[in-house]
Amino acid sequence: MAVESTLPSPLGAPACEKDAKALQFIEEMTKNVDSVQERVLGEILSRNAETEYLKRFQLNGATDRETFKSKIPAVTYEDLQPEIQRIANGDQSPIFSAHPISEFLTSSGTSAGERKLMPTIHEELDRRQLLYSLLMPVMNLYVPGLDKGKGLYFLFVKAETKTPGGLVARPVLTSYYKSDHFKTRPYDPFNVYTSPNEAILCVDSFQSMYTQMLCGLIMREEVLRVGAVFASGLLRAIHFLQINWNQLAHDIATGTLNRKVMDASIRECMSKILKPNPELAEFITKECSEENWECIITRIWPNTKYLDVIVTGGMAQYIPTLEYYSGGLPMACTMYASSECYFGLNLKPMCKPSEVSYTIMPNMAYFEFLPHESSTSVLSRDSPPRLVDLADLEVGKEYELIITTYAGLCRYRVGDILRVTGFHNAAPQFRFIRRNNVLLSIESDKTDEAELQKAIENASVLLKEFNTSVVEYTSYADTKQIPGHYVIYWELLVKDSANAPTDDVLNQCCLQMEESLNSVYRQSRVADNSIGPLEIRVVKNGTFEELMDYAISRGASINQYKVSRCVSFTPIMELLDSRVVSKHCSPALPHWTPERRR
Repeated sequence: MAVESTLPSPLGAPACEKDAKALQFIEEMTKNVDSVQERVLGEILSRNAETEYLKRFQLNGATDRETFKSKIPAVTYEDLQPEIQRIANGDQSPIFSAHPISEFLTSSGTSAGERKLMPTIHEELDRRQLLYSLLMPVMNLYVPGLDKGKGLYFLFVKAETKTPGGLVARPVLTSYYKSDHFKTRPYDPFNVYTSPNEAILCVDSFQSMYTQMLCGLIMREEVLRVGAVFASGLLRAIHFLQINWNQLAHDIATGTLNRKVMDASIRECMSKILKPNPELAEFITKECSEENWECIITRIWPNTKYLDVIVTGGMAQYIPTLEYYSGGLPMACTMYASSECYFGLNLKPMCKPSEVSYTIMPNMAYFEFLPHESSTSVLSRDSPPRLVDLADLEVGKEYELIITTYAGLCRYRVGDILRVTGFHNAAPQFRFIRRNNVLLSIESDKTDEAELQKAIENASVLLKEFNTSVVEYTSYADTKQIPGHYVIYWELLVKDSANAPTDDVLNQCCLQMEESLNSVYRQSRVADNSIGPLEIRVVKNGTFEELMDYAISRGASINQYKVSRCVSFTPIMELLDSRVVSKHCSPALPHWTPERRR
């Protein structure tokens, strides 16, 4: 029920006094973008004035924008890697931040195939929590009554490691779920989950997923929203239900927990939740044993009002499948964040996925933008670029996001390409377009062209003894099945048909490619089971000539034509698949352990 508040919000009538304060905060931040940004940069530069990094560029304690812009270069992760490695090895001197580095947040892979290590400080948890606290007040404007039920969210922690210097390295969401901000969060009727903390915090993906699904089924009538972080994660949960519904129904019927769930804290917690319910078990058996799973989400969770998943960028490929399973429920993309920084939120979360725009909150970090037409050029460390401030962006233009954070990152190139779609007050709103240079992505993995090329080269070594080589290749991320997997099209030059590579050799080529991909990909294959075995499809000789002919027939210049290393255009994929002469899959899992390479 909306309340009369002394803090009215142009966004709409708040559902409660707590919401009113959150909405008022959004209004204050978005009306005063430039002054907030100036304050944020001043605070960052002032507190970190004595750090090694800022001293290197002779800032001499200056906190104004002009001095900062004239002296500090835009950088990539590779530029900072030597200093980051020093911190990882135990150097506790103030390199980036005057505050102690509390842990590393792991991001997608580097050119060496390892995860990026993003240094962070303890207070960043407060900043992330602040952004989380704004999400439900906005959602309550569009979906009433969310305090009358629960959210079925499939949330997971991932394996963490320690650096040689003893700091924990883990994904940002694992850090958040393991923090007191999450574990001891105060009761909020608008934010109650079906999944117990014990299940979310279990590092074994099967035990965690099984328990979360079981709780979701037991509380099916109370569920008002269903979600995961990424669309792929929710589809993986549906696939899990398809495989395990029989055992789940058995547990519900008998009130006993599957012996495969061995985690003691989960078993203790579930002893209070799981009671014999033959009627519910019969219902689940009836629904799940049917061949047709269309609308399965609304059939099992009939009160679901929306799906809470990220379906922008590379996740857009999952929208048709989610529509099939949900019967067309709205898909809410609520926030925009990365390991380096939490950025902002969607002020119209119930809009169509194609219309999602995020409003960056100017208090989260200092934001600058490189016009995308120039982002492909090399940014010299000796000559700082002229970047555009948050308050000065233009509607319709695309920019690369560059951040300066309280944790000490200065003018760091995140790699996200954003398009300005409009403004809320003085704050620009952005559509996420893509990650710079990413070719393939199923879930949290990101494989760029250079990495794919290296994997092809490593696999090609196995063909040498057969006097065979890869003459052309392209790829795509196949998400028609769950889990999705990489498909690589190869055109081979076999110089001696009597000594052609065998099926077994080509299967081993698949595995060798997987071994060459980054640790994020390999963890998804081995520990998370969120990516299926890589597949190589060998096409007839001359297939890529046909692709060129097709492109030229559609207006491409023969002089400038080059093979796209990733395809998604349906006619091209149909042409490739019609020329396939053999298919090969990885015969085993690639190597992966939680320990980082030294």
